Amino acid sequence: MRKIRDRGTRAGLTATVIAAAVLCSAPAAFAKTTTSSNWAGYAVHRPGVSFRTVSGTWTQPAATCVAGQSSYSAVWVGIGGFKPTSDALEQIGTEADCKAGGNAVSSAWYELVPAPSKTISFAVHPGDVVHATVTVVGHQVTLVLQNRTRHRTFRKTVVASSIDVSSAEWIVEAPSECINQFACQALPLANFGSVTFDSATATSTTGAKGSILDPKWWRTQIRLTPGAQRFIVARQTSDSAGTATPSTLRASGSQFDVTYSTVPVTPQTFAGTRQSRLRADYVEH
Repeated sequence: MRKIRDRGTRAGLTATVIAAAVLCSAPAAFAKTTTSSNWAGYAVHRPGVSFRTVSGTWTQPAATCVAGQSSYSAVWVGIGGFKPTSDALEQIGTEADCKAGGNAVSSAWYELVPAPSKTISFAVHPGDVVHATVTVVGHQVTLVLQNRTRHRTFRKTVVASSIDVSSAEWIVEAPSECINQFACQALPLANFGSVTFDSATATSTTGAKGSILDPKWWRTQIRLTPGAQRFIVARQTSDSAGTATPSTLRASGSQFDVTYSTVPVTPQTFAGTRQSRLRADYVEH
C-alpha cells in the first residue's frame, strides 16, 4: 500500500517492488518458507490457480511507542503481488503506527497497486475486531472492511487497470519510504505486539474455497527479517531492529499469529543509509 505523506497517508510498494524487493528470497513463490524485508504472514499460490476472494479477521493491535522514534505497521489481506514478476496487488487493511511524539495512531486504507493507497474514513481502535475481504472479478475489485466491534462497514467497488489474481495473502507489514515507485527504503517496524489472523480463507475463480492449508494450493510462510531491510535509521536512537514472525497454522489452517520481536543491529551496517537518506514523497506498504 502506498500513502502520500503530505496528505497524512502512507503507502506500499508497487507490486513489482513488493514481490521483487520485499520478498527477497527467490524463488519465493515455490518455497514453503521465505524471508521478506517487510512482509510477515502467509501466501497461497499454485500454477494454474487464480483467486477470486480472500478474507480474514484480526484484532486491531495497540502499538507500543517510544517518544522520538517514528515506526509503522500494517495488517491486511490481499490478492496478487507475491510473484517476482507481479505488477499488481489488490489489498485492504488497517495500520498501527507510532508518531515521533510517542503517540500511537490507528487508521484504515485500501490499495490497488500500482495506484497509490487511499486512506478511508473508517473508525478503528486498538482492540476492535476487524474483518476484511477482497474480491476480484475481471478488472472489478470489491473491497470490504468491517469493524465488528463498532458495527461499521466500508465497502467500495473500483475498476483497476492492472490485476494480479495468482496469489492470496494474509500479512503484517512494515512500509517503505519512497521517492518514486522504484526507489524505496524500509521504515522501522512498529512494536505491534502480536496479531492473530482468524477465519483466513481464499476462494479460487473456479469456486473452490479453502483455508491456507487447503491442498488445492501451495502455501508459503513469510518471516520479516531486518537482514534484508534498508532501514532509515537516522530517525532512530535504538541499536535494534524490529522483526515479525508468523506461527504455525491452527484451526485447520485458518488461524495463525504474527509476533513482533527485536534483534540487535550494528551501526556500521546502516552507515551508508544514514549518509544518503531519501527525501521521501510518500510511504508505501
